[in-house]
Amino acid sequence: MSSANQLLAEICGVGTDPVRGGYSRHLFAPAERELREWFTAAARARGLRVDTDRNANLWAWFGAPGADAVVTGSHLDSVPGGGAYDGPLGVVCALAAFELLRAEGFSPRRPLAIVVFAEEEGGRFGVPCLGSRLSTGTLAPERALALRDTDGVTLAEVARAAGHDPAWFGRDVETMGRIGAFVELHVEQGKGLIHRDAPIAVGSGIIAHGRWRFSFTGQGNHAGTTLLRDRCDPMLPAAELVTAVRRLAATVPQARATVGRLVPVPGGTNVIAARVDLWLDARVPAPGSTRALVAEITERAEAVAEQEGCTVEVREESYEGAADFDPALRDRLAGLLGDAPILATGAGHDAAVLAPFVPTAMLFVRNPSGISHAPEEYAEPDDIDHGTTALARVLRELAG
Repeated sequence: MSSANQLLAEICGVGTDPVRGGYSRHLFAPAERELREWFTAAARARGLRVDTDRNANLWAWFGAPGADAVVTGSHLDSVPGGGAYDGPLGVVCALAAFELLRAEGFSPRRPLAIVVFAEEEGGRFGVPCLGSRLSTGTLAPERALALRDTDGVTLAEVARAAGHDPAWFGRDVETMGRIGAFVELHVEQGKGLIHRDAPIAVGSGIIAHGRWRFSFTGQGNHAGTTLLRDRCDPMLPAAELVTAVRRLAATVPQARATVGRLVPVPGGTNVIAARVDLWLDARVPAPGSTRALVAEITERAEAVAEQEGCTVEVREESYEGAADFDPALRDRLAGLLGDAPILATGAGHDAAVLAPFVPTAMLFVRNPSGISHAPEEYAEPDDIDHGTTALARVLRELAG
């Protein structure tokens, strides 16, 4: 078994979810902390220096840290019930690529590093790419630290319990200033490489996307004693909006809109909900179209809430505009990898957060299932090896 595949095997039992299936590895929860310890040990075993920055991102350096560094890496956290490859694949391939470079006696002219970004998925606190957003200054630390998980615990509280000082969270000019180029390897989250019969691709960019919370408020009451005509039940407009989201998105070319989470409060079987919160994920390739679609959905939400005598409040929890990766770097990598196909993606990544600040690129490894954010997510061992070799070639080219 090759190094990257062996590393994946080492962590395959960490954070398995017996209820959802797949993995639930959330920021500063036991599974994610175990993975942080594993990464630190694995990096040090390969002769790398490991540091933690002010926003809880992990860094492993091939030699001394320095400016104009070539950086690779990804994340170790997951969505609830996610797959084994989204995030960890980019980390294990980076470790294996560094191992290949060291074995051949490679001496970089530019510093080399692996980064593991904190809370890329937003699985615990709802906002994706916390570590990279905080580091670039695109997310205010006071907002981030006030975020609460489903148990009502703030990011500040769990960070402090994990040994991180919340006062340090925020824009990290020093660490960001060291990055000369960033290349993130990731399992493909679609079928582009299946259709092209290719094991690896170079990313062209990421479409605009965001998350919005719709809170429908009505009147909580007894399910058995309250006649239907006397109800203000927020579950009804919430349910209508779920189907409306699909209908409205279907009218916009290439739009993706999803309600993946719905929480009634208080949540009793024999209780009419007092409030229903649902979360919308929306992504549209055309400029300005994501917000336009959300505006349409909001208008519909207000209408169906009024019909039931309820109110609705809409809050934008995160938004990331379209990100185009550095064209020169993209084309250089595609040529270096034998004219690898170039693919856009609808999935968000830390690379998109970094793209406005540093030259950024992505490599995608084929996923034969075409499924991601689910237990069926997969990558063939041979394709993982191909990804490791390709990443090593890219790092050798950029740093040597």
